[in-house]
Amino acid sequence: MAQVIEAIDVDVPVHISYNQWTQFETFPKFLSMVDEITQVDDKTNHWTVTIAGAKREFDTVITEQIPDDRIAWTSTGGQVDHAGVVTFHKLSDTTSRVTVQIDWEPEGFIESAGAALHIPNAAVKAELSKFKDYIEAHGIADGAWRGTVEN
Repeated sequence: MAQVIEAIDVDVPVHISYNQWTQFETFPKFLSMVDEITQVDDKTNHWTVTIAGAKREFDTVITEQIPDDRIAWTSTGGQVDHAGVVTFHKLSDTTSRVTVQIDWEPEGFIESAGAALHIPNAAVKAELSKFKDYIEAHGIADGAWRGTVEN
């Protein structure tokens, strides 16, 4: 099992960073690896991503969601077997920290080698930087889903 843990501080309040993260269908605006996300229901999303030139599709189910605190998910099928959590931390009234942890099972030699070289860490860090640029430039979230999903 491989794991990525990356964090970034953003110059928006925690509720704004959290609210933006709940708008899964907007991820292609700031995450370059995400081609499309279709929200099926409050817990289920269908993802289409391109990773290292390979298009992959999978579904995720939110297993826990606590407003302004955390969103945890797991894949339920498709071409990427993984689980993860994103947490939101208030640093001040105007600054928050977003931390992403993703656990996955690399498939084949190339993914295993990439994981060993921490290439996914660099990719997640770059994607978080794009999230930071996006949310700081807008200053507000594109929307919000403030519901709770209990584990």
